[in-house]
Amino acid sequence: MSEVLGRDKAREAPPGTRRRPAWLTNPRSYARAAGAVLLLALPFYLDRFWLQAGLFAMAAAIGAIGINLLTGATGQLSMGHAFFLAVGAYSYCVFAADGGDGLTGLGLPTWLAAVLAVLVAGVAGGLFSPISGRLSGAYLGIATLALVFIGQHVMFNAHDLTGGANGRDVPPLNLFGLTFDDRELLVAAVPFGSAEKLWYAGLVVLLAGALFARGVLRGRPGRAMNAIRDHRIAAGVIGVPVARHRAAVFVLSSMYAGLAGVLLALVFQRTVPDYFGITLSLEYLAMIVIGGLGSVSGAVAGAVFVSLLPQLLTRYSDALPLVSAPGTGGIAPGEASRYLYGAAVVLVVLFLPGGLVRMAARRRVTTHSGEER
Repeated sequence: MSEVLGRDKAREAPPGTRRRPAWLTNPRSYARAAGAVLLLALPFYLDRFWLQAGLFAMAAAIGAIGINLLTGATGQLSMGHAFFLAVGAYSYCVFAADGGDGLTGLGLPTWLAAVLAVLVAGVAGGLFSPISGRLSGAYLGIATLALVFIGQHVMFNAHDLTGGANGRDVPPLNLFGLTFDDRELLVAAVPFGSAEKLWYAGLVVLLAGALFARGVLRGRPGRAMNAIRDHRIAAGVIGVPVARHRAAVFVLSSMYAGLAGVLLALVFQRTVPDYFGITLSLEYLAMIVIGGLGSVSGAVAGAVFVSLLPQLLTRYSDALPLVSAPGTGGIAPGEASRYLYGAAVVLVVLFLPGGLVRMAARRRVTTHSGEER
């Protein structure tokens, strides 16, 4: 006993010395800091193509976090995510445009238009939430799929609001006197256009959305959501208001989709109905399956993989076998990307049910156990 006490005393820090904070001794803290610095520096070195690809990935990550809260954490299958992205994108155009192009526009400040667009997407989710609170599984999936077809019909025919098949221009965001358009702004002798300016706005929005979702999942709402996903009846028996939680998560997921739609519209600078179809909804389901269901980091990882893949194939189609520009006889980059992430979904379901995040977690556990030995 005295030997044990002696060893414990020997481990204690000498009097007058302070222990270093845990984050200073954690290698992951340094990796995160290096990653943050890299992301902040990228607009000074990358060309417009890569910045736009990164912005598409950010918008996809925001939308994927929303559907992961709904499908991954709560177990509600939704195939109508593209509808809520469209609501966010077109609502922003209606609120922010001045009507000079002959289409409906209220001429509100663009920052207010962005906030209202997210709220409108949440209201749209709230109107559907009574259905989502009562349906589950394939029935909810079919019901949400109907939203995409309804949205496509409205977007193609409500010309005054959406511009019809040709779409409508997106007013640039104006925040604190800075306009996020293509007028160049010199920063450290580097010309900043719309992509460079939006890069930092996208980072802030994505970080805020990820931290909020992480807080939800780690708190009491997250535990209730997981209980509903794992056993809905048992969750109701122990006092979880199942219908209310499912409806609330549907509204929250819709707001995330609306925010992603606003960012996508600002990046594209023009909204077209064809983009917000069933294919986009399926891509979001692929993102959360590949990245990892019920995980914020998994949603981000899956979104980066699925959204960047077609961009990379398009960029390097000349150097890749069987992949070529549309109409030239080979497989188009968009088609090839769907084949690849479709195969990735099958492989993840069969061999890695937890997705990319689970694989990374296993590698960390293996590394730590090897170090302990």
